[in-house]
Amino acid sequence: MLNDNRQQYVIQSNDPKGDEGFGKFLGVIIVFVMFLGAVQVAYDSATAWYRGMIIWLNDTATYLAGFWPYQSSLF
Repeated sequence: MLNDNRQQYVIQSNDPKGDEGFGKFLGVIIVFVMFLGAVQVAYDSATAWYRGMIIWLNDTATYLAGFWPYQSSLF
């Protein structure tokens, strides 16, 4: 195996302000994603409630229409 005489450098950044800024940025992203998840759950709940209400109203109207005396005797 050939040994080349290249030197390898390790660059280390000691920037606590940059690390703190990145941590805050990452925290904001995480909170934003959690907010979007809460909005998604609220939207899904409202959509399911709306669909259930429409189905219930349709079934109720169909039931009440069953008592109508002139159900389709005209046609």
